[in-house]
Amino acid sequence: MKTEQGIKIQVNQTFPLTIKRLGINGEGVGYFKKQVVFVPGALPGEEVVVEATKINPKFAEAKIKKIRIKSPHRVLPLCPVYDQCGGCQLQHLQYGQQLKEKRDIIVQSLERHTKLAINKLDIRETIGMEDPWGYRNKSSFQVGQKDGKVLAGLYGLNSHQLINIDQCAVQHSQTNEATAKVKRILEELHIPIYNEKTRKGIVRTIVTRVGVQTCELQVVLITSQKELPKKELIIEEIQKQLPNVKSVVQNINGQKTSLIFGEETVPLAGEEFIQETLGDLQFELSARTFFQLNPSQTIKLYNEVKKAAGLTGKEKVVDAYCGVGTIGLWLADRAAEVRGMDIIPESIEDAKKNAKRHGFTNTKYVPGKAEEVLPKWVKKGWKPDVVVVDPPRTGLDNQLIQTILQVKPEKLIYVSCNPSTLAKDIQTLSAKYDVKYIQPVDMFPQTAHVECISQLILKKGN
Repeated sequence: MKTEQGIKIQVNQTFPLTIKRLGINGEGVGYFKKQVVFVPGALPGEEVVVEATKINPKFAEAKIKKIRIKSPHRVLPLCPVYDQCGGCQLQHLQYGQQLKEKRDIIVQSLERHTKLAINKLDIRETIGMEDPWGYRNKSSFQVGQKDGKVLAGLYGLNSHQLINIDQCAVQHSQTNEATAKVKRILEELHIPIYNEKTRKGIVRTIVTRVGVQTCELQVVLITSQKELPKKELIIEEIQKQLPNVKSVVQNINGQKTSLIFGEETVPLAGEEFIQETLGDLQFELSARTFFQLNPSQTIKLYNEVKKAAGLTGKEKVVDAYCGVGTIGLWLADRAAEVRGMDIIPESIEDAKKNAKRHGFTNTKYVPGKAEEVLPKWVKKGWKPDVVVVDPPRTGLDNQLIQTILQVKPEKLIYVSCNPSTLAKDIQTLSAKYDVKYIQPVDMFPQTAHVECISQLILKKGN
């Protein structure tokens, strides 16, 4: 790999590096002979000796051989398999500093992908957690077997080796306990465990979810076929060993795929869903329902959306990518009307049910793409004052951006889980919108992920 000096970095080459910042995936970023080098586990301000592991045309990847000068913010990771699992990227960084670095990741993305004057933007301090551990309400652990013992965990970083996880530090304690007990039940009953290579065996994945406020527990067994040996015994043991279990479900996925869930879901015992509470709202969570993984931070996130929307009771609001209606329902008590759309028809049915359960009569939910539905509403004379978007990591569909620029709502509230796509979308939207402020929220402590809420206001004269 040639740099501007004509020097090549070779695989296995060792060299000194000063880490300048964190990259979007939580790795340390340094420059060797003007060449970008990504180093997992390295922190800003550290001087390290690294070994090149992979060479790409625009950057190199390397691993730490030695830390010469250590960051004052470096801490000992809580998890014993932290460096193998890859689920968390920042356990080695003190939590207060994680919050600062996450804000910086947003700043970097805006610098890279927009022409905005970053120093004039109001990018606020990241809202963190009081206790940044044990927050995830759901776990999906792959199942494997070694020397007769049943393992459950995640595939290792850049490998297909299953890392057994007995106690995940970011998982809710009830999900950890449930996974451990189900694992032991499968082992004691000699239930055939699925083998990815041979495609033989039955149980593939153990999914556990807890209603953090209600303490209700759901256990889902993902199997390669519908027939589950000793099914009644498995159910009996799960109910006996886990008294909080309200729902035991089987999902069948016989495909060779990295997707966890298959199309067919069969209730085995109890209800088909568990209940969860967010503020004053209650939700029914079935096995495949999408729901935020960190409920306590979700309340902070949604309250920031409400603050940014600044509703007075007169506004027409669009909740694009509405899912089961969580954000729209959070705003409904302050809006004249909330209309939501989503491409998943089941989510729309859930959103309607959720609105009805909470007595909201000022909501309307339809299946479809926002960029197709919104122009039809406008054509019929219904124009939104506020549009809230919460897109997937890929960001807003370009057609939706163009629709927003044509419809010109007074306010656009953009909830983002990917600073890069947010920055690219903001650049396009800045033709007609001013970015008033960006509020980062830490939904996933110990990882490199950062969510943020951006308040965009229509420019005068548009």
